[in-house]
Amino acid sequence: MPGEYFVHESSYVDEGAVVGKGSKIWHFSHIMSGAQIGERCNFGQNVNVDRGVIIGNNVKVQNNVSIYTGTTIEDDVFLGPSCVLTNVSNPRSQINRHSLYEKTLIKKGASIGANATVVCGVTIGRYALIAAGAVVTSDIPDYALVVGVPGRQRGWVSRHGHGLKNPDQNGVMICPETKYRYQLISADKITGKPSSFRGFVLKCIDLNEEEPLPENLSMGDKDYAFFKTIR
Repeated sequence: MPGEYFVHESSYVDEGAVVGKGSKIWHFSHIMSGAQIGERCNFGQNVNVDRGVIIGNNVKVQNNVSIYTGTTIEDDVFLGPSCVLTNVSNPRSQINRHSLYEKTLIKKGASIGANATVVCGVTIGRYALIAAGAVVTSDIPDYALVVGVPGRQRGWVSRHGHGLKNPDQNGVMICPETKYRYQLISADKITGKPSSFRGFVLKCIDLNEEEPLPENLSMGDKDYAFFKTIR
């Protein structure tokens, strides 16, 4: 309902779009009819949200991002500046594929870095971190760190976005900021340090992925040492 959210005077929210309470839409942006946006979202300058897009609560979208039909974004997702989302694998100007838009799902808490590209038809797992400039062409597991072109998993990150390393004999790694424990589990239940990431999943032992962060852990603390080792 207008008045429950903020729209800058240079932006447009078309009739038929739904925008949740407390959301903010800044300069030169366009929310098209049929888009659904949750509460407490923030859209930067020059953002376009297309028809049929579904966006959850507390989603942060930075400048120069277009979110196309076929995309679903769950709660607490971060889309970095000028990242690119697509909805057709084989676009041609001469061929109308409006009925063939492919589905892209970005799950709760995931972050997409600046200038990264997400090729349509993929699912990005909960709390995954896609590095700046990476190109995602396949499904990404929960908590995965993905870098490069094409994007490849290079590690695991915690819910706070810190690199996780040195699993113990039970496959447990600890977030350096929160001290929460994360456990690697393989498809055949054998845990420990994998020779590759394929077939392994990561779970937080101390906090359910669907639970909100405790208030005392909602402020950030930077620790970039892990990421400097994988560039």
